[in-house]
Amino acid sequence: MLDALFKKLDLRDRLQPDERAELIEAMSPPRRYGVGQEMVTQGSSPRESTLLLDGLTARANTLYDGGQQITALHIAGDFVDLHSFLLRTMDHSVVALTDCRVTTVPHERLRRLTERRPHLARLLWLSTLLDAAIHRQWIVGLGRRDAISHAAHLLCEMSLRLSVVGLSQDHTYELDLHQGELANVLGRSRATVNAALQAMRAKGIIAWQGSTVRILDWDALAKLAEFDPTYLQLHSMPV
Repeated sequence: MLDALFKKLDLRDRLQPDERAELIEAMSPPRRYGVGQEMVTQGSSPRESTLLLDGLTARANTLYDGGQQITALHIAGDFVDLHSFLLRTMDHSVVALTDCRVTTVPHERLRRLTERRPHLARLLWLSTLLDAAIHRQWIVGLGRRDAISHAAHLLCEMSLRLSVVGLSQDHTYELDLHQGELANVLGRSRATVNAALQAMRAKGIIAWQGSTVRILDWDALAKLAEFDPTYLQLHSMPV
């Protein structure tokens, strides 16, 4: 059940069989969350870290007035709160955007595992660094990209991230976000996001029907987004 995680880690540096076995042994039986359910609550202090097996989740910060900003999307193979192992108190929540299946590893067990397996510890550390790199690109999108290039950048990113875990083929993938959620991700109004998507459709760059995204012209989309995949580190990089 950890295939997506193993694909992510192996892309950067191959896990040894004993590391795989110990990770599998450390995980709890799968549990499920329905749409809108919180896996992690803002202000809580989790005693375990959650690995997403199937589905789509969002990290979100909620203000006192109820306003909310999505700050990350997580896909199968992502630890949605690995950093809670050391940060203790969560400054955001993690909510299921679709029906999700997860597994968890208790922090005490994670501590013993990382002490005993330093190579695995470095790979998990790398995962949190990749999360941070994605956050930086999202900040650039919010602050410097116009609506069309921002939306285009997100579609490029999701295609490559999903391809790593076998969920995007030929730049076609499922992204089950309704327009309000997409507007939240991009930090823009629904009308602005809708206009950006319509502009890309009109140019024959993308097609988005239901939850299925098809990138019809990758080069045009990447150019529109000024997309440089360096931050995703999609290559072998032994640690």
